Amino acid sequence: MNLKYKVTILVEPTYLEDHSDPAEDSYLWAYTVKIKNNSNDTIKLISRHWKIFDSNGSYREVKGKGVVGEQPVIHPGHEFEYTSGTPLKTSSGLMHGSYQMEDFKGKSFEVLIPPFSLDVPNNNTKLN
Repeated sequence: MNLKYKVTILVEPTYLEDHSDPAEDSYLWAYTVKIKNNSNDTIKLISRHWKIFDSNGSYREVKGKGVVGEQPVIHPGHEFEYTSGTPLKTSSGLMHGSYQMEDFKGKSFEVLIPPFSLDVPNNNTKLN
């Protein structure tokens, strides 16, 4: 949680078995993110920066403007929720990152996205 702005991030990953092909080392996850503004200030999400790791140690970064084509404005006490996805070449991985936010006085600040696991259910290979 960013203490000054009191923003909380909750992430719920879901393995998409029907869109994955383990024989081809292709695993796909969806993840739903809830961004809650617990502060007294209206904020805007400007950009995202993800770090995505698989269990082989491969790593990639994803940076971009907004999320799912939006730069949402989140009023005090409200939340913004979206769902996106990521592929991996292994059955287990880890993601974390940050959002660059801005208040309506133009002050930029960063909100960390806590690490979360991407694990195929009932699979003994786990990264964390």
